[in-house]
Amino acid sequence: MAVFKKILIANRGEIAIRITRACRELGIASVAVFSDADRDSLHVFLADEAYHIGPSPSKESYLNYRRILEVAKQSGADAVHPGYGFLSENTTFAKACEEAGITFIGPTVANIESMGDKISAKALMKKSGVPTVPGSDGGVDTVEDALKVAEKIGLPVIIKATAGGGGKGMRIVRKMDEFESAFRACRSEGQNYFANPTVYIEKFINDPKHIEIQVFGDKHGNHVHLFERECSVQRRNQKIIEESPSPSVPHEVRLRMGEASVRAAKQINYVGAGTIEYIFDNTTKEFYFMEMNTRLQVEHPITEIVTGVDLVREQIHVAAGKPLSFKQEDIKQKGHAIEARICAEDPVTYKPNPGVIRACRHPQGPFMRVDSYAYPGYNVPIYYDPMISKVITWGDTRNEAIDRMQRALSEFVLTGIKTNIVLHKTILDHPTFRDGTYTTQFIEKNFEVIEPVMFKQVDDPVFLIAAAIEAYNDRKSKDIRQLNVRSTWRSVGRKLQLRT
Repeated sequence: MAVFKKILIANRGEIAIRITRACRELGIASVAVFSDADRDSLHVFLADEAYHIGPSPSKESYLNYRRILEVAKQSGADAVHPGYGFLSENTTFAKACEEAGITFIGPTVANIESMGDKISAKALMKKSGVPTVPGSDGGVDTVEDALKVAEKIGLPVIIKATAGGGGKGMRIVRKMDEFESAFRACRSEGQNYFANPTVYIEKFINDPKHIEIQVFGDKHGNHVHLFERECSVQRRNQKIIEESPSPSVPHEVRLRMGEASVRAAKQINYVGAGTIEYIFDNTTKEFYFMEMNTRLQVEHPITEIVTGVDLVREQIHVAAGKPLSFKQEDIKQKGHAIEARICAEDPVTYKPNPGVIRACRHPQGPFMRVDSYAYPGYNVPIYYDPMISKVITWGDTRNEAIDRMQRALSEFVLTGIKTNIVLHKTILDHPTFRDGTYTTQFIEKNFEVIEPVMFKQVDDPVFLIAAAIEAYNDRKSKDIRQLNVRSTWRSVGRKLQLRT
């Protein structure tokens, strides 16, 4: 069966570049799409063709599936790859592609729908024998019924809107006298943000780890897992550092998680790349199903590096009807990989910092990779996710991978905008990260330690360059002593200026 002739990439930035490269290696023509803000984005220059799809706001461009399909037809593309985010898990778009005779490179509409609702997804996981967090069997509509569930499983509990996401419609309850107000708040947010007030109750796992398993299925009934990734270094529920394998999951548990994930994929006849996410109790070593992402993940490179499998190439082959190119026994984990997400944001406040990149030099060297769309002169737009690069390093051991990442980050020159590079370096040096015992509460619990260490890194050449530029720009506008902005760069810049 022939692979596609031309693929439209319904995304932007580094993931669009990643897919373009896979297409080029396969001899497939690539089609980029871009908004007003992305006319000069690197993914536009690297694709074989590029088409304008609308104004800068994503709802008028990258989420405008009708316009994207028009371009697909106009360019003669026979398939669409959605990347991650935007339309990657949009059933309306997937159905529209199917009706237009264009292949959607991703799971089936039924796959996306079955995992889109948290309650139905949890029920399916129970049916396939995947461990789930103790809690209500479905949604609860009244405070009285919710209280009965909470009393049965014991505090603390977490109340979640079934259609929730992004931290909305979620409350942790540690005291019974807080329960009723939390329940009503969740229902209200569920209705206001997602037009669905239904909530459910689960046991809250204190200080957990976030572990996910990469799965893959084809249209011939074959399903495999590609082991785990640990994604516990998070801020505001957003991952910033991932690694594979996890330093906390014992080998026998790793195998059980993989087997459970394959059962889950088989239960819904899953097609393509997907990720089963788990809450992992680091004390008991028990794991519980959290959700399934029916798409490629941002952190897929670390799985590619430790297994040697090109996940994007495999997505394209599976979508074309080919069987998986490997079997479960072929998949081995070799060495250790770490990914650091580089974002255009203040490393202390996490506030996005769009603007023009003045200088950019990506790190190089053995056993590493950089997925990035940053270049000198590029104007990072305010309209989209602030992640602009991913640095991925490999080592024969975990310590070797960490040391290589530190070396790579010390070489990464990116000025003109603020980035979280120094935050990554500080985290990687923290003893709790080094010993692998960190959990999803790591940054929250250690911020008072992490922030001062960032200020001490004024001897770092990259840090000094960025701070000096910031100090110079601020000096042109006003006395830096009068600025009342909480920023790492300005704080260090203030020190530099006061010395002159």
